[in-house]
Amino acid sequence: MSYPPAFSRRRSPLGRVVAVLVVCVFSFFVNAGAPEVSLMEARNFVAAREIVAGGSWLLPTMNGELRLAKPPLPTWAVAALQHLTGPTENLALLRLPAALMATLLVFCCWGLARQLTANLPGEAAAPGRTAWLSALVVASSLLVVTTGREGQWDIFANGFLVGALGLLVRGWRGTGPGYASFAGAGLLLGLSILSKGPVALYGVLLPFVGSYLVSPPLGAGIRTHGRGALLAAAVALAVGVSWPLYVYWHVQPMALAVAQTEVTAWRERHVQPPWYYWNFFAFSGVWAAAALAALVVPYARPRLQAFVPYRFVLGWLVVALLLLSFVPEKKERYMLPLLPPLALLIAGMLRSWETSFARPHPARADRAWLRFWAGVLTLVCAAVPVTLAVVRLPDLTPGTVRFGLALLLGALLAAVALWAGWQLRPRPLMATSLALMSMLLGLLLPAYPRWEARRAEAGLHTLRAARLRPALRQLPWYSLEEMPVKQVWAAGRSVPLWKPATDSLPLQQLPVAVFSSARTLAQLPARWRQHLLVEAVDSFYLGRQRKDGRWFISVLRPR
Repeated sequence: MSYPPAFSRRRSPLGRVVAVLVVCVFSFFVNAGAPEVSLMEARNFVAAREIVAGGSWLLPTMNGELRLAKPPLPTWAVAALQHLTGPTENLALLRLPAALMATLLVFCCWGLARQLTANLPGEAAAPGRTAWLSALVVASSLLVVTTGREGQWDIFANGFLVGALGLLVRGWRGTGPGYASFAGAGLLLGLSILSKGPVALYGVLLPFVGSYLVSPPLGAGIRTHGRGALLAAAVALAVGVSWPLYVYWHVQPMALAVAQTEVTAWRERHVQPPWYYWNFFAFSGVWAAAALAALVVPYARPRLQAFVPYRFVLGWLVVALLLLSFVPEKKERYMLPLLPPLALLIAGMLRSWETSFARPHPARADRAWLRFWAGVLTLVCAAVPVTLAVVRLPDLTPGTVRFGLALLLGALLAAVALWAGWQLRPRPLMATSLALMSMLLGLLLPAYPRWEARRAEAGLHTLRAARLRPALRQLPWYSLEEMPVKQVWAAGRSVPLWKPATDSLPLQQLPVAVFSSARTLAQLPARWRQHLLVEAVDSFYLGRQRKDGRWFISVLRPR
């Protein structure tokens, strides 16, 4: 197959790197502190805070209790950052390790795509372009962006795993033993295990290797590098199980109880039907139309196979989707393993459209798909300022500078998308997609907290405000029941659980501040009351509305 001369121009490698980095900056770093802390982030940040305060790195705690439910590598990353910068509650700074890991995921996807698309006929005219486009797609995909902006575990586990896949493919495709590649792959596999256990092995490694093995001639490389695979497995095992073995050796009963709880959670918590992930393609965000086209096999296969190993990548995606669907526990962020293969299919679709519309007479189906994509982008771009005018967020109401910028950029991008669809120009549509995502993140994301708070009741006192009271700042803090972890994060310090039924009265520590959901502190034994004076000093709400619950703060003093 011959390709038009327009696509034989070589792009600067440095220019491609800069382009990917710019997209990553908007996707993961710009306005990183805007959304409030999530539940998973609060758990990670509280555990990191306690490590920095002098806790154990190998046996981390969360609010004074052992935190063994999740491997500690992401927590170590946040704690290490705070050792360099000092203790902080700056969310943008605390999310920096996750943002860097998301950037690493993008570049690992790029490297893996280069390995998989090398020597394909469509790459002769524009070497490396498909892999580069896949990196841009990953960096701007909705699910990768949202996960990369949260300081939790999934982005670490998947980022290391995709990096391991790139090294495995390099080893399998090499002519020599490739022990360095396999050892590096094993190290990254081990780091993935230290990030979230075997989750990514199940969702990423297993479907990839299974599809690779049954895809000739790719699978031949696995069979001829058995020693390399053993080396990778040995290194992964040595690194990945080091922390679980340490925990098992030192706190065996607790480790076994946590393991049983986690296994039970896979079956009983967040249970969703098997078809819950059917709309996974929509989580590519601005690329959803191209993703849908790439999944229509009769249309996509003859067009994409010159640019990507279509049968293998589609098999990798479908097997991963099925494996994830078999697990009863489902969450949107668990779909992250589907994005690397989906991004590669989208990149192949984009390359196919570039080639098709560079010819005099593109196919009718190609014209229909490209105009459908252009129509969707046009509607989204035009809807942004209209939505802002209706919702009327602070700082984004008609007449403000930011609203004017949103209106101008939205109208400009809508015009470009409409023109590109009419003129059948795929490259301006790609640029429009990237610009739209950057606009949403750079200009509108700071309004997201205000959007979340739109139903908040006025005048609700928070723990973050209550902790500033001079009467509380110098006292030890205890909780008479398990405090929600987001409130522990808001407290700025550990609030250990105090069990009056079994614990002793800390007379030597009095006065102490006690937190409880009951105003009367009914949990205190009657025999203690002759030794104590109970003074109610403050209260705070758990959410933005009174119905979310209220807790009370009392000070216990000796009589």
